[in-house]
Amino acid sequence: MAEAPTDTPWMIEADGLCKYYGDFAAAEAISLNVPVGQVCAFLGPNGAGKSTTMKMLTGYLSPNAGTAKIAGHDVHRDRINAAQRLGYLPENGPLYSEMTPHAFLNYVGQARMLSGDRLQARLEWVREQCSLGDVWGKAIGKLSRGYRQRVGMAQALLHDPDVLILDEPTSGLDPNQVHGVRELITTLGETKTVLLSTHILQEVHAVCSRVVMINEGRLVFDGPTDELGQQSDAMEQKFRELTVAA
Repeated sequence: MAEAPTDTPWMIEADGLCKYYGDFAAAEAISLNVPVGQVCAFLGPNGAGKSTTMKMLTGYLSPNAGTAKIAGHDVHRDRINAAQRLGYLPENGPLYSEMTPHAFLNYVGQARMLSGDRLQARLEWVREQCSLGDVWGKAIGKLSRGYRQRVGMAQALLHDPDVLILDEPTSGLDPNQVHGVRELITTLGETKTVLLSTHILQEVHAVCSRVVMINEGRLVFDGPTDELGQQSDAMEQKFRELTVAA
C-alpha cells in the first residue's frame, strides 16, 4: 500500500471544489479537511450536491475548479495512489448481477492487486463483517436491495483502505442490519477516516463526531455534532433552519 505524504495531517482534503452544469452550480467552493480517526457526516437535502461532491472527492467526477486529495494524494494527478488509500461506496454502485458476491469480490480484490492468502483473508473478513455468508454463492441480481448494499460495502472495505467515503451506507437495510453497520463504522472510525452521507439524523448521533452540511451546492455548516443539538428532534430543527429554501 502506498504511503501517505508525511507533511499532511488530513486524510480527506477539498479546496474550492466547484461543479457546474451550464448555469447550474451543483457544488460551489466546497472546502473541508477531515483528519485520521474521525467519522464525519455529510448532510443536506436531496439535490443539495452531496453525491456530486463525493464523486469529486473520489476522483469519479472532474471538478470545474478546485482540488481534492486523499491521504495527501491528488485524486486526479496521483489517482492510483489515492485509490489505494480509498474505499468508496457510491449511491448506486455498479454490481455485476450475474456474479455471486464471492466471485465479484474476488474479482475486485484481484483488480486491487490482492492475491493468495491476503486476498482470502480479506474475503473472509468482509463476508463476516458485512453478513454475506447466507448469500455468498447466490447471484447478485437475485439479492434484495439490502444485500446488494452490503456487497457494495464489502467492496469498499475489501482492500483495508485508510479512508472511507460512504454514500447512504445503510440505505435499504433492516433495523438489525443498520445496527450492525453502525457498529462497524464506529469501530472503523477508531483508526480510519470516514465521510458518510445519510438522511437518518439518528445515525449521525450514533456514529459521527462532526457534521458538514451542504445546501444548494454550498457549505452551510461545519462543526461538532453536538452543536446541532443533543437529540434528533433538535438536530432536525437545525437542519431545517439551515437548508430551507430562501
